[in-house]
Amino acid sequence: MGGVKSSNPYGAGDRAVAAIDRKRERERRFMLQTAYKNADELALKLVQRLLDRHIIETTSDSAIRDVFTDLLRGLSEMEEFEVQFKIAPIRQLVINPNFLSLYLTQYITEDLMDHPKIEDVFGDDVDIYKAVDSVFDKIRPKEL
Repeated sequence: MGGVKSSNPYGAGDRAVAAIDRKRERERRFMLQTAYKNADELALKLVQRLLDRHIIETTSDSAIRDVFTDLLRGLSEMEEFEVQFKIAPIRQLVINPNFLSLYLTQYITEDLMDHPKIEDVFGDDVDIYKAVDSVFDKIRPKEL
């Protein structure tokens, strides 16, 4: 007797979503590895960009570079939940956001302003994100 085949009409959609998830996870791992390996250079560029765009005012750019260097090196050790929790309030800030840029934007607006060498943080979330992403977009794979 022939059996009736049960086909999942959503199977193709599930496979597409899984493929997108795998691609995003590869992008995430690549960016975290790149950020870790190039933390000093990226921190230097980020602090300079934040100063140039008048996002931060500091009494010691080298102290702030050290903060970002440590943060970039530590991100690869963080749990995914911690990263997602941090970026949740601004996840919808831009279309197709760079998760590193979102994380650093939230860090700047929530945590960096409490640093003793920071005098002030200027700009709204979008301004800060654009400044941060202008540095971190360079390490984002272009295939997505």
